[in-house]
Amino acid sequence: MRIAIVGLGKMGANMARRLARHGHQVVAFNRTVRVARDLAAEEAGIRAADSLAEAVEVLPEPRIVWTMVPAGEPTEQILTEASRLLDAGDILIDGGNANYHDTVRRAKVLADADIRFLDAGVSGGIWGLKEGYCMMIGGDAQTVEILAPIFESLAPDAKAGWGHVGPAGSGHFVKMVHNGIEYGLMEAYAEGFEILRNKTGVEIDLAAVAEIWRHGSVIRSWLLDLTADALRRDASLEDIAPWVADSGEGRWTVAEAIDQDTPAPIITLSLLMRFVSRQNDSYAARLLAALRKEFGGHATEPTS
Repeated sequence: MRIAIVGLGKMGANMARRLARHGHQVVAFNRTVRVARDLAAEEAGIRAADSLAEAVEVLPEPRIVWTMVPAGEPTEQILTEASRLLDAGDILIDGGNANYHDTVRRAKVLADADIRFLDAGVSGGIWGLKEGYCMMIGGDAQTVEILAPIFESLAPDAKAGWGHVGPAGSGHFVKMVHNGIEYGLMEAYAEGFEILRNKTGVEIDLAAVAEIWRHGSVIRSWLLDLTADALRRDASLEDIAPWVADSGEGRWTVAEAIDQDTPAPIITLSLLMRFVSRQNDSYAARLLAALRKEFGGHATEPTS
């Protein structure tokens, strides 16, 4: 298939690469044009566009545009601009972590213009190029089926790791909850390893523990694999400041739980612990920061 990928950050650029390596023709556009040109020079099957209008113009009908830009105003701007360039029957996909309320609103506007719109919650971080991406897709099921070759190429396996989860907004809603769960899992690992580290009278090899738990343990996971990698390099984590950011989805999940009167104490407290990390010196916070870098390539704060 031929598709335009708009937004070539950590996720967008690697998604373009993965699609090209699976035989799709990719038109790449980024506000910083040099980024698209460098990507096209590096990867066969990718063509750079100097403007969004050019990216849309070279696509066959129905034109397929997938945006991977930050939530909020950047997404609002790029979707508005793209909608003015597309015609009835064209397909627009938002793969950023937008607030699902915004997604529902945007879907209604695009439906009025007869533009088919999908919202794709995408997980995989900086490892997606190699391992594939998990995709939770909201919108019209028929449109999802049309794009199945795209999703099959991006996913870890053609028949696994992606699927249609419901109407417009559902993809971003599911990804929001996914990230809330991620907060809780990361916090549990961080607290557990801090308990091990703080045991007086005995020195426990944290890297060895993480490696042992990776095999056969009921708490084994990809996050534990990444924990083992981080601890193997430096179990002290002294070069990482105990300051942990949150990118929004955790807050939205907690707000949704409150709106529903649904108890979510683990996710809520894991979010609050990120706030705590910005106020004191905590080994658990160091490990949380290290984990965010491991799976998502997020920057860590240097120690002073």
